[in-house]
Amino acid sequence: MSTERKVAVVTGASQGIGAGLVQAFRDRNCRVVATSRAIKPATDPDIVTVAADVGAAGTADDVFKAALERFGRVDTLVNNAGIFMAKPFTAYTQDDYASYISTNVTGFFHMTQRALELMSRQGHGHVVSITTSLVDQPMSSVPAALASLTKGALNAATRALAIEYARTGIRVNAVSPGIIKTPMHPAEAHPALAALHPVGRMGEISDVVGAVLYLDSASFVTGEVLHVDGGQAAGHHMP
Repeated sequence: MSTERKVAVVTGASQGIGAGLVQAFRDRNCRVVATSRAIKPATDPDIVTVAADVGAAGTADDVFKAALERFGRVDTLVNNAGIFMAKPFTAYTQDDYASYISTNVTGFFHMTQRALELMSRQGHGHVVSITTSLVDQPMSSVPAALASLTKGALNAATRALAIEYARTGIRVNAVSPGIIKTPMHPAEAHPALAALHPVGRMGEISDVVGAVLYLDSASFVTGEVLHVDGGQAAGHHMP
């Protein structure tokens, strides 16, 4: 087993941004451990897949065990798995709340804790989480308080962990996207979604992937919440 090449763990890896991240890391000759509930076995020998619910307590153990057994190290964790449901606050159900907490917060907790344990032994590593610019600039047209509650927690934890681990060789950052063209959004909704961004378009998967790759290579950047949102977090553009 060679441990020379970098290894990335990506959650929510079966489609959309997660699948784009897996391909981008492979394009850079990194090996990847990809996990999601629906992920299929990989034919690429440099990709290990773990089909599991990121919010389940044992998933992080299984993912990092697979990473160490197959590749011997983990350099980067991308906490990409997340759910989003736009609803008036009082319309959220107990099941909605439980799903948000499990995927967006509990998954982050277990995966990041395992990553930091391993990276502390290695003396290096990077954790980057995908959040949302609705945390900073809520919109009345997109009521999403549970996204703010859970992803806002990730922004805060990103800064806290960046400081806690600043002297260990480990960096912790986040990417805060606007609305990205993924299978989550039907094509007929794209014009209305594009109009929610000051620059007048939706983001592409490549926009988020590029931001993650930048942070992964930016050795002097930690505790950063990088907005990739067409200007949403900056304010409002009135046509």
